[in-house]
Amino acid sequence: MRVIPALKSFPGMRLVKQMHIGIIGARGYVGSRLRHLAVEAGHLIVPFSRGGGTGFRRIGSFGELDFSGLDAVVNLGGEPILGLWTKAKRRAILQSRVETTSRIVESLGRGGPRVLINASAIGFYGHTGEREVDESSAAGDGFLADVCKSWEAAAVPAEDFGVRVVRLRIGFVTGPGGAMKMIRPLFKAGLGGRLGNGRQWMSCIHVDDVAGMILQALVNNQWNGAVNAVNPEPVRNSVFTSELAASVHRPALIPAPSFALRLFLGDLSRVMLDSVRVRPAVALREGYCYRHPTLASGLAAI
Repeated sequence: MRVIPALKSFPGMRLVKQMHIGIIGARGYVGSRLRHLAVEAGHLIVPFSRGGGTGFRRIGSFGELDFSGLDAVVNLGGEPILGLWTKAKRRAILQSRVETTSRIVESLGRGGPRVLINASAIGFYGHTGEREVDESSAAGDGFLADVCKSWEAAAVPAEDFGVRVVRLRIGFVTGPGGAMKMIRPLFKAGLGGRLGNGRQWMSCIHVDDVAGMILQALVNNQWNGAVNAVNPEPVRNSVFTSELAASVHRPALIPAPSFALRLFLGDLSRVMLDSVRVRPAVALREGYCYRHPTLASGLAAI
């Protein structure tokens, strides 16, 4: 590995080592942005895909993974959680994460990469109410918490092979894509409003900072175990609503009542109504330099 200048977008990264990085889920929202910023930082990227394609390394029909020549693996794969949580959807959400992670760990056991950055989510903590949680806090209850626990448990055995495992618990991702690609047009049309009573806490992070944390975790051995990928300042849903409305210069006058969300979305409504107040203790301890440390700055960048 050679030492190269840090990515200019993230001035807190003084120097980074050039790495050969495999990315599972490279076509997704976070994966695509990570690919771009990692290349800009001077890393060499090998994206993986079941469908193959130019520049992609194919995932075999039985989940076989070829990690030859790689220094690290970033796993961002998984069935999207949006959509009605039927039994089939729940099974796909769980199995796509656990089975892919298990395949990765099996491949790591045969040698090669010594770092695994494995995605998880702040859904791990369940509904926290007014209580602030950090990486030392226990898991919560509910479907998403159970998925995250199983997902992370599938990654941990890689440590037995001498692999440094970072379990990145990602918050609500802002930026030009992802869920915001659906939400922002509603607000631009003047159809936005708070969810439920708007008192629930939201822990957000801009997509560039998710990628930035991954880049720092790849080269900093102090990033280990659970890491919360969220802004330092969580906001209530009512604040999120007003700031998003302000960013598109529209009022937010159409609230979505809790009973209506539960009626039409079922258990998926918990993603919108549960309060998740999360502190990024590891990122703050390690001096991560946020590109967008507040919700307002992240929204302004869209």
